[in-house]
Amino acid sequence: MVDTAPAPSATAAQDPGPLRPPVSGRALVAAGLLGAAVAVTWLAFWWIGLSPATLAAGLDDTARLLARMWPPTFPAAGDVASMIAETLLIAVAGTGLATVASVPLAFTAARTHRGSAWTRQAARAIIVLTRAVPTLAFAILFVRIFGLGPAAGALAVAVHSVGMIAKLLADAIEETDPAPAEAARACGARETQVAAATVLPRVLPALTAIVLYRLDINIRASAVLGIVGAGGIGVALQTALGSLNYHRAAGIICVIVALVLLLELLSVALRRRSTGRTPGAAALPAGRAPYDVGWDRGRVLRVLGATAALVIFLVALWSVRPDPGRLSSAWPNLSALLTGMWPPAFTLDLLMAVLESLLMALGAAAAGAACGLVAALLTAANTTPWPALGAALRVLLVVVRGVPDLVYALLFVAALGLGPFAGFLALWISSTALAAKFFTDSLEQLDPLPREALTSVGASRWQAFTAGTWPQFVPAFTGNGLFVADLALRESVVLGIAGAGGVGYLMQESIATLRYDTTAAIVIAIAVVVYAIETLARTARRHLL
Repeated sequence: MVDTAPAPSATAAQDPGPLRPPVSGRALVAAGLLGAAVAVTWLAFWWIGLSPATLAAGLDDTARLLARMWPPTFPAAGDVASMIAETLLIAVAGTGLATVASVPLAFTAARTHRGSAWTRQAARAIIVLTRAVPTLAFAILFVRIFGLGPAAGALAVAVHSVGMIAKLLADAIEETDPAPAEAARACGARETQVAAATVLPRVLPALTAIVLYRLDINIRASAVLGIVGAGGIGVALQTALGSLNYHRAAGIICVIVALVLLLELLSVALRRRSTGRTPGAAALPAGRAPYDVGWDRGRVLRVLGATAALVIFLVALWSVRPDPGRLSSAWPNLSALLTGMWPPAFTLDLLMAVLESLLMALGAAAAGAACGLVAALLTAANTTPWPALGAALRVLLVVVRGVPDLVYALLFVAALGLGPFAGFLALWISSTALAAKFFTDSLEQLDPLPREALTSVGASRWQAFTAGTWPQFVPAFTGNGLFVADLALRESVVLGIAGAGGVGYLMQESIATLRYDTTAAIVIAIAVVVYAIETLARTARRHLL
């Protein structure tokens, strides 16, 4: 009998089963970062002693403190106006000085710079160092050099702002079209002429946006510089908390929040107006010759705005000048500070304090990124299931973000006592609000076509998000999360000054006791850790994009 059953086909015999995508390096990097974030968060919780019971008890103590602060009492209108004016002048003077210093520094640090390599490396080192050390840490140093007052605060704001303004401006310079610069060099122009005539006009809109954004940040920072004696409304806040006048402290905090929110709205409006022509408008009005640019309404307004900004900067710079007596003693103080910084004194206590700051920052940033992701999914226009709730939550996050981190730390220290627990809670709150803002902006800028295609074939909201939205969002989530961790690390140093754990207390104590070798070691340690996190962020984005 002949078997007539068909033989199994080669395709059936070699059926590989369900198809699965290969494991890519991008997926491995994302999984490694997620695992590291979970491990660091667990270690931070263990180090701080955080548990559901301690968290509930801490929040209960904080609620009792807030109840004691109600109702807030406000200072006299004249005192409030004077403190706000001093805070604004510190921020404007510091931002203006930083802008003046950042322009030549950015041109030198850019890869397009034609000078020697060592000058470019030196400029980059200055940018990294000034960006790594927080504003409040610089304020402590300058108070020691120049004495108490707004001059120390303005210089602290200026030095720290150089790192950000110069870095972002250097990136903008590197992205400009090189053809006009090459044409000018071919005609025999010097490098300064090339920069002034062909590069600077092209990056001027970007510089304006960077300076306005930095001014917004500096106003927030200037609001608390008075805690270390550097002038501004922070002096009144520190006095109120130190005297246990919580009603007055609540009133001053309300003034700071209102000021920050108002100026944030103003800065957004100014950034929109500083972009130049209306999109889609003609480069030249009809009938005008190409060589006759003329003075239209937009150009007149921009020139008047630049003139007004210059006048305001000069007035602010004049208003924060130190007393001649203090200025004459600045050089001996600076000489003693620099001489005492070498060699740096690294000790085990210092390294443990740096580790505590690092764990506080990374743990709070990881927890804040998780909470911020939930908040972003509820507020982003393309992911929220309840638009009304999303709008209300967005307003709440803006208010939470308007309170400086140091104010949160002062409140938690007053409620819970000294230690890293108070600092962790403060960083957790600020990291959540900041991460939610970054994640919301990134979600709303994603390509909607993959999600809409999945929805059109019957996919649920969750399936459309996991398959169509999340893969696009992973690079932004990782990069923004690491940026939040970078900011949290800088702020953890600041919070230690208020007694909220970390290395900040050691820095303030070392300066107060003239142990400048310890101060140098702390600054070096902070710079190394911040630079390492920035390097990790760049590497992660390079592998994920």
